[in-house]
Amino acid sequence: MTKRILVIDDEGGVRTIIQISLEAAAGWEVVTAASGTEGLLKAQQEKFDAILLDVMMPGLDGLATFEQLKTNKMSECTPMILLTAKTSQYEHQQFIERGIMGVITKPFKARLLVAQIRTILNWND
Repeated sequence: MTKRILVIDDEGGVRTIIQISLEAAAGWEVVTAASGTEGLLKAQQEKFDAILLDVMMPGLDGLATFEQLKTNKMSECTPMILLTAKTSQYEHQQFIERGIMGVITKPFKARLLVAQIRTILNWND
């Protein structure tokens, strides 16, 4: 069965690169959102196998979006991966302790993105 991924990132170029990478390399269906608010709306309307979430976004940032996604019946059990330019192991550990499945550091290598997601989520498809 095809995986469905929601990508929430305010940078259009990043959304496009992720979408093309995941669709071409893994055949996953990718839905994108340009803000935390838009991502919350999409997560309330559709079920996803995973959510990739940018940390630094204007308005509703990634961590606030994550907290709200965890209170939504449609997304409360959906595994979430943060996309961040922050490279501190301490910060990454704090994210994991909050319930984030994993962290992918920006800039990431598009050709390795599928493998990183599969490793974090233990997907062997």
